[in-house]
Amino acid sequence: MALGIMLQYISDFQYYMDKYGDPRTNPWFLMSSPFPTLLICLSYVYLVKVLGPRFMENRKPYELKNVLILYNFLQVVFSAWLFYEIGAAGWFTGRYNFQCQPVDHSKHPQTMRMVHACWWYYFSKFTEFFDTVSFNVFPKHKSRIMLLQYIGTLHIIIM
Repeated sequence: MALGIMLQYISDFQYYMDKYGDPRTNPWFLMSSPFPTLLICLSYVYLVKVLGPRFMENRKPYELKNVLILYNFLQVVFSAWLFYEIGAAGWFTGRYNFQCQPVDHSKHPQTMRMVHACWWYYFSKFTEFFDTVSFNVFPKHKSRIMLLQYIGTLHIIIM
């Protein structure tokens, strides 16, 4: 009975997403359903809370300094590009402002540029999972893991 209720809930939720979702982004990666995002988030939590600590239990921390420097550099470059894209798609042109305004559902090139930028922002939240995974292999940084996990996972779930 509980399985039937859960399957009905999933079916209803999928119907709601299909009916009210944005058809412009439906064929895009991770956009056709909320379930891939949920699966990625659950896998991340499992990796950080269970698999990672178990894997590193009897191992010395890996030396990832150069990898993290490269990763952080790429994140900064990506964030700068994203800032430019969002600005060029709207805020720098006067098309958008910081007040609430209706969503533009057209396929206007500037609108689609903003939609693409929003998708890349969404995708960037998944790339930021690497931060916490890397802290799993640095035991001296364990105190920061809880806050990063909470903020990173909550941010994706709320989106």
